[in-house]
Amino acid sequence: MLKTRSRCNLACTYCYVYEMADQGWRDQPAVMAPATATRAAQRIAEHAAAHDLPRVDLVLHGGEPLLTAPAALAAPVEAVRAALAATAPRTRITATVQTNGTLITRGRLAALAAAGIRVGVSLDGGLPAHNTRRVDHAGRPGFGAAARGLRLLARHPDSYAGVLCVIDLDQDPVETYESLLAFAPPTVGLLLPLANWSAPPPPGPGRRRPGGTPYADWLLAVFERWWHDGRHRTRIRLFEEIIALLLGLPATTETLGLAPAATAVIETDGSIEQADSLKSAYEGAATTGMALDTHSFDQLLDHPGFAARQLGRDALAAACRSCALVEVCGGGHYPHRYRAGEGFRQPSVYCADLQVLIRHIATAVQHATTTAGRPRRTVAHPPAAAS
Repeated sequence: MLKTRSRCNLACTYCYVYEMADQGWRDQPAVMAPATATRAAQRIAEHAAAHDLPRVDLVLHGGEPLLTAPAALAAPVEAVRAALAATAPRTRITATVQTNGTLITRGRLAALAAAGIRVGVSLDGGLPAHNTRRVDHAGRPGFGAAARGLRLLARHPDSYAGVLCVIDLDQDPVETYESLLAFAPPTVGLLLPLANWSAPPPPGPGRRRPGGTPYADWLLAVFERWWHDGRHRTRIRLFEEIIALLLGLPATTETLGLAPAATAVIETDGSIEQADSLKSAYEGAATTGMALDTHSFDQLLDHPGFAARQLGRDALAAACRSCALVEVCGGGHYPHRYRAGEGFRQPSVYCADLQVLIRHIATAVQHATTTAGRPRRTVAHPPAAAS
């Protein structure tokens, strides 16, 4: 993940980069310099060659990466392509840009399409009421501009990676899902809010009842609508990941399952960090003290924080290791396990929700298999977009 911009034209009230525990963005250059992008490309190619990687998935991220002028948008990807061609010619690259959608224009789409860079958009539903937390720095809603950008993107399906949507319990789940379908997303990513035991998730309307599973309830309303739909209208990544893991297939995200962490983040100043979702836990949680000029990605793999995420089941809390769902849940998303003073060796703050969700989907898959001889859905695994 290349943080090509460290600033954003929106000021979403729940953003983990700007509004949560870690405020390191304030010390970052606003823009990744071309020399930094070139050095990142060299390190990526070096790593790909050393490990004979068949593929590298590159995500341009921010901040808001589309603050970059159209002519310069593809430069970091082209630098990686050139470095791979020289050092690791057998390694192919997939490239995605993750944007808030407000700056999508025909010119930017043309530049990205010419470079083979697909576009993922963050949006919390297809109606203005779903996006009241996605505002600019003056508090004005960003939905109108994002909707215009998405409608334009939908006319270019080859460039369309999908939509990421943070779950809001205040919004009707089926309405949220069906309103997003108006933008014809090939994939929808439904994201649990970044929360942990010391900063619990929003409880939703009214008070959260003891033992309740409001996030599972929200997700299962969408699952039932999606699973029993008479036609395939989009893929929902969370549900397909759970189905894949239930069937013994590997996961392609770091939010479920026991696969090792595989994401490195390059900040605009060239520092190498762990996944930036960790910024939701505490100041410096993603920091490694490493930089492109002095460290390789193999050295990142030896960093204690990163190494802890390569241990699979052994890194989990005792309750998780003995759980029947551990192969699917994997302890949940790493940042969701954090508790101040105790670290990350806890079950997910969404543990109860995940158990209800996984068991319900398992029952649906089992029923579909026994009644029709196979699951209703074909589970495919394209490269995952960033969360």
